[in-house]
Amino acid sequence: MTSARYDAVADFYEAGWPDSYDDEVSTTLFDLIGPLDGLAVLDLACGHGRMSRELARRGARVVGLDISSALLDKARATEENDPLAIDYRHGDAASPTTLEGEIFDAVVCSMALADVDDLEGAISTIARALNKGGCFVFSLLHPCFPGGEHVSGSWPATKRYYDEEWWSADGEASTLRRQVGANHRMLSTYVNALIRHGLTLQELREPRPPQGWERTNPEAAAHPVFVVARFVKT
Repeated sequence: MTSARYDAVADFYEAGWPDSYDDEVSTTLFDLIGPLDGLAVLDLACGHGRMSRELARRGARVVGLDISSALLDKARATEENDPLAIDYRHGDAASPTTLEGEIFDAVVCSMALADVDDLEGAISTIARALNKGGCFVFSLLHPCFPGGEHVSGSWPATKRYYDEEWWSADGEASTLRRQVGANHRMLSTYVNALIRHGLTLQELREPRPPQGWERTNPEAAAHPVFVVARFVKT
């Protein structure tokens, strides 16, 4: 199994991304998912369980999958203290044997697809695990985001949008990506991979930058920073 870059930053990640969902990206993500009561939902790359817990609070039966043992330890500790019947699994989303034989009404991936090295393998798992008519909803740092004075864009300043590769950010506001890096891929790479696996784009949204960026990062705030999309298995 691929080693997990997030194991080394688990404490930092848990502290920096608490159970708060009023930001525009999270609000948009849950809006595109829709009603969850009674649905079987897979939280792909669930990390320390932040989104899994809110999915469960909204009525879903949740399986959380992640490759990071350290983050899953934190998710399970929270589950033990505040049970929501979430089933956390340690596994590689890109493996053809992951969740073999299991079917979900929806798959959610919050700000994590760029952390997955084998995109094709992960999307194959998503398509295999979805019921016909089920949805895959994800949020992502916008692949077209060029960055600004204090925040790194989606690709290195020395490269072009068209150069797809894993890299580590250097912007002072890009605290997490400085530590774990990310895979830059063109927007078309994500969309076309999903289409190849029988998923149809239903809605695409580009949430506004974080509040205050117009003042602190005006150059960055002039561009789309995030993208949230809903695909359906046809």
